[in-house]
Amino acid sequence: MNPQPDLLYSEAEDDLRAAVRSLLTDRGDTASALVRAEAGAPYDPELWKGLAADIGAAGLLVPDKLGGQGASHREAAVVLEELGRGVTPAPYLTSAVIATETLLALDTETAEVAELLTALATGRKAAVLAVPLSASPHGPLPVDASRVTGVADAAVADVLLVLKSDGLYAVEKAAATVEAQIPLDLTRPLAAVTVGDTAQATRLADAAAAEQAVRRGLLAGAGLLASEQLGLAEWCLEETVRHTRERHQFNRPIGSFQALKHRMAQVWLEVVSARAAARNAADALATGSPEAAVAVAVAQAYSSRVAVHAAEECVQLHAGIGMTWEHPAHLYLKRAKADEVALGTPGRHKEALAELVGLQAP
Repeated sequence: MNPQPDLLYSEAEDDLRAAVRSLLTDRGDTASALVRAEAGAPYDPELWKGLAADIGAAGLLVPDKLGGQGASHREAAVVLEELGRGVTPAPYLTSAVIATETLLALDTETAEVAELLTALATGRKAAVLAVPLSASPHGPLPVDASRVTGVADAAVADVLLVLKSDGLYAVEKAAATVEAQIPLDLTRPLAAVTVGDTAQATRLADAAAAEQAVRRGLLAGAGLLASEQLGLAEWCLEETVRHTRERHQFNRPIGSFQALKHRMAQVWLEVVSARAAARNAADALATGSPEAAVAVAVAQAYSSRVAVHAAEECVQLHAGIGMTWEHPAHLYLKRAKADEVALGTPGRHKEALAELVGLQAP
């Protein structure tokens, strides 16, 4: 029998949350993020340094012997919850989770793999898997693609992990062409990546190991993306409740009107359920559960819808204020919509879930 999942937060995880939230409060407020996003430069290098190197969050998945923290996906999920709460522009999901997990699936005794993992864990470098952000762990992969579009955080990466028919390569960004694209979510920029000759690239694994590693990285990314969506939905609910308490109409807080109470109560129920699904996925990944793929599919199929609904309600229940560019609600709605199709749509994860548990389509 599989052990029961632990959905609660440990004391260490609560301490990590407090440290990350304090850093984001000091440096990652949404007003500053909006200004940087409008300027076309959403990343704050000092914030990333504080998160990746000073707190050590970039190395949570990496073993101690390679310069990491030797923690697990549960701790990484807590970091992503906080990043989701602030729609923080940082390559954490793409570098510290997806790229790192991909490398961990390879032979870490290999000097090139070990060296790159150490650089990622200590925050000296950021790496991005050169696949579209929409790529599902269960779908086709861009093998030997001369140009890959929709690659998230490629602009800030130092190293690109490129999948070729003969294996996985590490390519320095200087040896590739990175063209910025116009994203829906300004806080998670996309780019088209073109990699020519790989003669100067470092081959990290053969073809069989490469595809398996990439799918493992995408699976971990999809599972922990649910935690980002959870944090986003929590912020939207809390901000909506706060606003409806303070906003008065007919000499009463609008939050006291029954129709609005019911709408916010529905979001609360969804957020609580999303927390259970996200924590279950993180715990399954952390423990190496054979049911990890099922837990991830459930979390993504559900959490995507919850994040979008919470963001939509946040915009609507703020009324005219929520429709303005100055209020951050639109950032949350755009991130929620972008996350909905990231690493596989809810429909794709439902199809994967049906295959995993042996349910035939009608």
